Amino acid sequence: MRVIQKINNNAVVCIDGQGKELVAFGSGIGFKKVPYELTDLSKIEMTFYKLNSHYFQLLNEIPDTVFAVSSEIVKLARRRIQHVINPNLIFTLADHINFTLERVQDKQQMKFPFSYDVQQLYPQETKVARLAVDIINRQFHLTLPDDEVTAITMHLVNSGTVSETSISNDPTEQMIAESVGMIEKRFKMKIDEDSFTYNRFAMHMRYYIRRLKAQDTDKAEVMNNMVETMKRDNAAIYNCAHDITDFIDKRLGKHSDEDEVFYVAIYVRRMVNRSQLA
Repeated sequence: MRVIQKINNNAVVCIDGQGKELVAFGSGIGFKKVPYELTDLSKIEMTFYKLNSHYFQLLNEIPDTVFAVSSEIVKLARRRIQHVINPNLIFTLADHINFTLERVQDKQQMKFPFSYDVQQLYPQETKVARLAVDIINRQFHLTLPDDEVTAITMHLVNSGTVSETSISNDPTEQMIAESVGMIEKRFKMKIDEDSFTYNRFAMHMRYYIRRLKAQDTDKAEVMNNMVETMKRDNAAIYNCAHDITDFIDKRLGKHSDEDEVFYVAIYVRRMVNRSQLA
């Protein structure tokens, strides 16, 4: 297998024997000067074909230790979950873990608005998520709250490969698409639907809509000062998120509380900020 591009010390872009491009993960396989021939294939821990190049930038933004943990969790998921795991999971999960570590470091103790029925709906994914939290706690010497199990569960649930046909016929996906259109119009921007920030937004919206349909009334318990700070410092973002939740409420005949608006605003802010940096 020929290594043609170094991503970092533990990740490289390769060409296999059939001429197909892939990303390979393995301890130290990026140390050598490229290009070179990787003859000892036992050094490769995981390979991903058809990996979106937009995720490569994360490898330079997120510590190797976080990617190592994400890789371990993805390998575990591949063994224990029946559906096909999207190759981009290693990146979206690493991004989530890194975001979680940042919140812990900043002592942000906010509860995610996830319902209690996830364990019953997704028992396989929940079991893997519990093991994943154990791995994260052990690696970073933490004790993450139970909400983190549900957050990772939903990453695993959303990691299945979905066809374009099923997306176009899915009312939830149509609402997400219309929400993206509202953001693009408000901020005069084009959202890259292959980007990890979009995928995080879409994942949150899928679960938010699912809970809203089920009339889940779990409280997010967001601190009031966080909501007020968002309103004050990011008024345009918050108002856009409010318009999105109003639109979805009208479509479903439901009611989203202010906590829901706040969480949608978090993901809208990340997409807008990422677009402005591009």
